[in-house]
Amino acid sequence: MERDLTEMLEEWPFESGQITVRVIQGQNSSPKIQVRLDLGLLQMNAEGRPDGKRPHGFDSLLDYFESKIDTEGLGIDEASLENEAGEQFLEQPDFDADDDEDPASDARFIDADDCRSLREEAQQYYHRYIAMLVLEDYEAVVRDTSRNLRVLNLFRDHAITREDQLAMESHRPYIMMMRARSLASQALKAEENKAAILAIDEGLEALKQYYEAVGQPDLFDESGEVSMLRDMRDALIPKLPVSQKAELRQRLEAAIASENFELAAILRDEIRMLGGQSNI
Repeated sequence: MERDLTEMLEEWPFESGQITVRVIQGQNSSPKIQVRLDLGLLQMNAEGRPDGKRPHGFDSLLDYFESKIDTEGLGIDEASLENEAGEQFLEQPDFDADDDEDPASDARFIDADDCRSLREEAQQYYHRYIAMLVLEDYEAVVRDTSRNLRVLNLFRDHAITREDQLAMESHRPYIMMMRARSLASQALKAEENKAAILAIDEGLEALKQYYEAVGQPDLFDESGEVSMLRDMRDALIPKLPVSQKAELRQRLEAAIASENFELAAILRDEIRMLGGQSNI
């Protein structure tokens, strides 16, 4: 049956310059996310795959491939690096850039068509976590950003061609930033300022390790994602209670004792920003 959406769109006008999102009750009372666009609207499921499809009977194509890897015992590419937070990053290629095939791993089985489908699926989750950010559903943003990071890891470890291995890697800093930002916002919503700062610090450290792992440490300070997290952190520091000064001083003493002078300098700055001068 053909339906004209004009009346619906007139009831919910598009507002230029901002993302307009709402939650409605869909069929069977399941929540749906709607985003108003200039020429219509975008509707997504709030849970599961945004378009509601179940590829191969799984919640998502990513879940299907992860299940396949677990079932068949496929390993990961040795060219990945892992940081303390459990993030893994791709090293710079050590073979000719014109050679699409990586002969080093038998675990590479995801072809170009599957990679394209996975990228299209990841785009759906991107649209949803941006909508969820507007709705201040930070738990959902953390869920979907964590999920898209798994897609990047899947490409890195199991895509057949180097082109597909790297196809989404440039998005990793942005997704990492969004995840850290949402973890911090979730903590702020619960009035846990200290936990918010910790989430930001962990996000910054993960970004630093990422840029070091890919051989571009100088890009860390130039990164827009790093700048965004630092600005968020700077806005939170004055809100820490005075009782945090003692803990910061203890951490400062421990940093000096372990000769971690870079961390010690950062902690001194934090103490000064709290209004307490350190004599250490």
